[in-house]
Amino acid sequence: MKFFENFRFNNLFSKKKIDESLLNKFEELLIESDVGTQIASELKEKFKKEKIGKQIKDEKEVFGFLGNQISEILTPYEKKLDNICNQSPAIIVVAGVNGVGKTTTIGKLGKIFKDKGKKIVFGAADTFRAAAIDQLELWSKKISVDIVKSDIGTDPASVSYKTAIFAEKNNLDLALIDTAGRLQNKKNLMEEYKKIFNVLKKINPNYPHETILVLDATTGQNALNQVGEFKKISNLTGLIFTKLDTNAKGGILLAICKKYELPILAVGMGEKENDLYSFDSKNFTKILIGS
Repeated sequence: MKFFENFRFNNLFSKKKIDESLLNKFEELLIESDVGTQIASELKEKFKKEKIGKQIKDEKEVFGFLGNQISEILTPYEKKLDNICNQSPAIIVVAGVNGVGKTTTIGKLGKIFKDKGKKIVFGAADTFRAAAIDQLELWSKKISVDIVKSDIGTDPASVSYKTAIFAEKNNLDLALIDTAGRLQNKKNLMEEYKKIFNVLKKINPNYPHETILVLDATTGQNALNQVGEFKKISNLTGLIFTKLDTNAKGGILLAICKKYELPILAVGMGEKENDLYSFDSKNFTKILIGS
């Protein structure tokens, strides 16, 4: 993944003085990289203020400017994974549309915390898809953690309730609850989430401690829309982006942070069980611009 992997900055900027025409092209490249029109416009104006009338040596100078700006935008939205497990048990609901890698992400989160010595239970509350239940069960066996599951079609709120109770009774540190992501049926999904949150709050008014949305970074502006839809359904507390090791441009992280001011917990950079990393804005920026 590189922010401008397909763009030839040396052809656009090298040994040229910055004028309005070049600035407009610069803004277009930013928009094409999924940062959104607002951030593209702001970066263009900052670039103009610093570079207008000056000659650019090469694309490295442009990447240096972008790196500083991107890191500055993203740094306030860092949220360390360790911070989601401050309570015991920490009850965490994980949301996301089908296909984003939500269940796999839960498995990877489980491994991260299991390796830290935490006692964990998975809750298979995506009872709409048998594959989701089976996949989560495979992860539970793979990393040796408990799982609460039921038959396909079972009320997801019931599974969520039983998961939280199981975590309390067994003095566990963390419950990760998988949920459905059928945005094409928003009314039913909204009712489903509402019921899940209501039953959890009957156990403890502070449940769930976190509601994390998993997003596929390759979907660009669709990911932005998904955040908006899930915010209508639940009180999101953090984001995890997957598939950043593929052809994702990465700019969508900036657009989402700017619009919704939600923290980023982690990024997925591969399919292996260790390929989920706590979000660090500086490291991410280096990967993003290929420095």
